Amino acid sequence: MKDLNVILKSIKNKAFLPVYFFHGEESYFIDVAVKSLENDVLTEDEKAFNQIIVYGKDSSYAEICSLARQFPMIGDKQVIIVKEAQDLKSGEDDTKPILAYLENPVESTILVFGHKNKKIDGRKAFGKVLAKKQFLFLSEKLKDGNLVKWISDECKELKIKTSPNIPNLLAEYLGDDLSRIANELKKLQIVLKENEVLDEKLVELHIGISKDYNVFELINALSENNASKSLKIAHYMGKNVKLNPIVLSLGNLYTFFSNLIMYQAMAGQNPQTIASETGINPYAIRFLAIAARHYNLRNSTRIISLLRETDLKSKGLGAVNVGDDALLNELVFKILNINSIKVLH
Repeated sequence: MKDLNVILKSIKNKAFLPVYFFHGEESYFIDVAVKSLENDVLTEDEKAFNQIIVYGKDSSYAEICSLARQFPMIGDKQVIIVKEAQDLKSGEDDTKPILAYLENPVESTILVFGHKNKKIDGRKAFGKVLAKKQFLFLSEKLKDGNLVKWISDECKELKIKTSPNIPNLLAEYLGDDLSRIANELKKLQIVLKENEVLDEKLVELHIGISKDYNVFELINALSENNASKSLKIAHYMGKNVKLNPIVLSLGNLYTFFSNLIMYQAMAGQNPQTIASETGINPYAIRFLAIAARHYNLRNSTRIISLLRETDLKSKGLGAVNVGDDALLNELVFKILNINSIKVLH
């Protein structure tokens, strides 16, 4: 997407386009942009008369264009917002009305589309016209290497002071769900005192990430093949499944061991080269180097199979129905003893 801050600044400065079509796999940036157009164009009084919100599954391009061609009841602008635009029918006949509208949009209308979770086909006429008119904005997923920087920038934007390792900790624990990260940061902005520095204790207090007993400490312990520490952490996490849902733990473990396989496949190359070519967070490279001493490539692929097997069991698809705490403890035990465990394929 064109730099989000540039788009938001232009909206704040009342420099509006007649049409905004936001699309792509990262829904967070789309939500932020659409919310700004929803909140910052019209006054509260004007919204009652001049703002219409429709949903893709309940509408069509023909109906939307009909609304867009109407004139404001009061004031100079009306805003038409189409949420979940990915649910609109987009066949050749379905898009004819919007193609005609794009050639001559109504100046008093701001027409906004939020097309989430996928891109439109830029090879088709609709995509080509939107791009030519500069109404099309692509929202892409952040690469792993950019997530930490994004969190750091968001903290600065919210005036949250942090210890140096906090953006990495949040990125590893919360994953790439930008909406969740943004919500947690806004919560922290409210509860932190003036000039208070966000450290691991405060993260644990307000978000629930324990410095000593969380999936990242578990990964660190496993990477060192530290059996007693790994089992201790797994036991604690199993007793606190609300703070440590197994789906999140499995996801982070899968990411780590998948990265380990890529790291091992590029063995001997410069760590910066590995990080650049694989998209692995440079901060994680040192842990991968440690893990590679204890798990060879064959064992790493076997661990991926173990994780998939555990995921199926956690969803009730295994032969025996056991709790998430028992599944996690069993998984950690098997990883630590990977040389002697037979993995199902």
